[in-house]
Amino acid sequence: MTASPLSPTAAELRNIRFSYDHGSTWALDDVSLTIQAGERVCLVGPNGSGKSTLARLIAGLTAPDAGKVTLLGHRVFADDGPNAAEYRAARRGIGVVFQNPEDQLVTTVLEDDVAFGPENLGLDRAIIGKRIQQSLEAVDLANVRRADPTRMSGGQQQRSAIAGMLAMNPSMLVLDEPTAMLDETARAEVMRVLDALQERGTTIVHVTHHTDETCHADRVIHMRSGHIIEDAPGNAAAQCLETGESSAVDNPHYGSHPAAPLPLLSDLSDLSTSTTNTTPPPAVIRVSHLTYRYAGGEQPVIDDLSFSIRQGETVALMGSNGSGKSTLVRLLCALAKPDSGSIEVAGIPVARPKPANRRQLAELRRHVGYVMQHPEHQLFAETVAEDVAYGPRNQGLGEAEVNERVREALSMLHIEHLADRSPFDLSGGQQRLAAIAGVVACRPDVLIMDEPTASLDVHAKARIHELLQTLRKRGVTMLIITHDRAEAEALADHVVRMPAAAETSQSDRARSASTPMDATPVTPVTPVTPATPATPAAPANIPRTAMGDSPAARSTGGRKSDLSDVTASEDTRKQPTSAASGDSGRDRRSPIHRLDPRAKMVGFLAAMFTMFAVNTPVQLALGVALTLAVMAAARLNPIRVFAAIHPLLALLALMSLCNLVVVRTGTPLLAWGPLSITDDGVTIAVLYTCRFALVIIMGAMFLMTTTPTAMTDAFEALLRPFSRFGLHTQEIALVMSLALRFIPTLTGETRAIVDAQAARGGSIETGSLAQRVKAMSAIIVPVFAGTLRHADNLSLALDARCYEEGISRTHWRVFAPALRDAVFATAVIAYIAAIVVL
Repeated sequence: MTASPLSPTAAELRNIRFSYDHGSTWALDDVSLTIQAGERVCLVGPNGSGKSTLARLIAGLTAPDAGKVTLLGHRVFADDGPNAAEYRAARRGIGVVFQNPEDQLVTTVLEDDVAFGPENLGLDRAIIGKRIQQSLEAVDLANVRRADPTRMSGGQQQRSAIAGMLAMNPSMLVLDEPTAMLDETARAEVMRVLDALQERGTTIVHVTHHTDETCHADRVIHMRSGHIIEDAPGNAAAQCLETGESSAVDNPHYGSHPAAPLPLLSDLSDLSTSTTNTTPPPAVIRVSHLTYRYAGGEQPVIDDLSFSIRQGETVALMGSNGSGKSTLVRLLCALAKPDSGSIEVAGIPVARPKPANRRQLAELRRHVGYVMQHPEHQLFAETVAEDVAYGPRNQGLGEAEVNERVREALSMLHIEHLADRSPFDLSGGQQRLAAIAGVVACRPDVLIMDEPTASLDVHAKARIHELLQTLRKRGVTMLIITHDRAEAEALADHVVRMPAAAETSQSDRARSASTPMDATPVTPVTPVTPATPATPAAPANIPRTAMGDSPAARSTGGRKSDLSDVTASEDTRKQPTSAASGDSGRDRRSPIHRLDPRAKMVGFLAAMFTMFAVNTPVQLALGVALTLAVMAAARLNPIRVFAAIHPLLALLALMSLCNLVVVRTGTPLLAWGPLSITDDGVTIAVLYTCRFALVIIMGAMFLMTTTPTAMTDAFEALLRPFSRFGLHTQEIALVMSLALRFIPTLTGETRAIVDAQAARGGSIETGSLAQRVKAMSAIIVPVFAGTLRHADNLSLALDARCYEEGISRTHWRVFAPALRDAVFATAVIAYIAAIVVL
């Protein structure tokens, strides 16, 4: 849809200047741009050209240093500086999808995360419920609406972030490389959603490196070094993009023609690298009957997988988001432990029949290099040169050799000019190149790379391709995860896909033979057609009447950007009528899961505190009975509960030992000099240990049956009476919610940095106790930097979701006490009364 000359202006920027270092350098310099309502504009250009910065300004998330900015009719920035009120008003009609989706997720339940924006817009609960369903269907995540998005794959997280923005039905949607982490099917589906939004008049600003994603744009803005160097019509996209760029999905139909099916990864065991009678090279990677499931997961993500990769082979691994590709490479690098099966890499038993010991791990690190999916997790030194030198130094090389390795690695990736820069000040593309250089400097025999070219411009991709060809000539064995099929076929001997767990069983395995790519021509690739209907099941059927009352519609003068005519009529699609609705309309959760969170929070806390008053065996028996009854009603596996509390068992054991030796009353049983154990000491030790164990188990069951969103909503509801005394209960609850979201994020970041050090031979994994402590202290700075980065990005996420202090929010989840809540409360009261009486 091309905007007419008379269309209202969606965004107008005049003479914009923006700097990240107080004017020392300009990320944007004298940039002027006008975007008409209903236009679809693509921003393209090399990494570091200013695309993402310009997108943030258009989204209203960042103010410039100079210039004039008008967004959706609101003059948000002028000569007198930013206008906070106008910024807030404009943002109610703007949706944003960040480059890193993890930073955009604000809760740990997918459907609650999607609901967060519409709640802040004050929409009616019924409309919020429909928006959730339609948005999740648009990105093919409706079947995992209760899942934790922070534990999803990168591609699934990106689709979750897109769903959160679609649910707000914005007048203008700004997307910063939204498909960079998506497989070709998911990418095609996202492009269909954008096509539908464009047809209905939504203004779209799309940052991309993919040529095919510009084909439906009205305009393509080409940037370089903070300047707009060309503003071309959409049909001139080929001239506007960097010369020579290619894409795995390079046609305007987004997957209307199915690609040739790929063999399974398990079929590699049947492949031969030679068509002659010569002896094939030995297998460098051997995996046999590998099974792995995530903590708390019911189904394995990898199930009975077997394959092998021969020395010198380059294998490209593809597959859908969430199929377990990144998990597999972590297992190969001994950064995670499988549930069963054996792994051998470079002749080193990684998991057969038990995990590798320290000596074997140290040997593994000398032979295997690992480039992570998120390069910022691999960077932790003060300068790029120091970071690249980390691995070679751990190999015990002299400084002269280390410096030569650093020089060579930086030169191979053409980033010598970044040697003295801080890795934390680099762009995303530059960070990825620096992280790869740090692994290449170790000169591994086996190189494993997780999406090494994601979010890179054509020139940076060319550097990676050149590097891989060089390493291939040196005989390095490589396993490369990618979503770009054209890239895979150009670089690899074999292109295979990660099987779904059900496909890895021997009986279901399709033994489709494959031959080396240098022996057989490759069939031209087109995208795989998604299994969903041709028209997107998007937030397309949001009622016009509903949107007429939304703040987003009011902020744009009543213009409606809904998609109500794109899909089937609303009454043909079953929608959830309450927050409790399941994916199939039926809630199969246990009675404890479905308790009103207010009653559950008060009841569990009362029971836990009462257990501290347990002093007799009879009282202890009552506590055990209550705990077991709750566990049974919650349908929790006792082994899972035990696994959740096992880190605290050492503390309980220490408490028991203390009680054994400090109690002096009773009949002595044993004595060692001044220390003695009495029968009273044994009784008290057992009693105290058991009651503390019951408290911990009850707490664990509460956490396992209550989502963070439910906890914070219950907390806010219980505090609400204090709001009349000036207590900001809504803000306190939000802080609690973000803390519950933030803590696992920082834990994951710390784990990633530790893994990055371990993967390059750091003493944090294989050193002595003193060396490990020293290595742990070295991660403080990068973890602190990560904390600041995540905090800043979370604040932007709240702004993008229109959260404001003191606003009146609609709560999609409405508490409704039921009979089960009364039964639970009665049971807890009876337990407390029995403890008091006994």
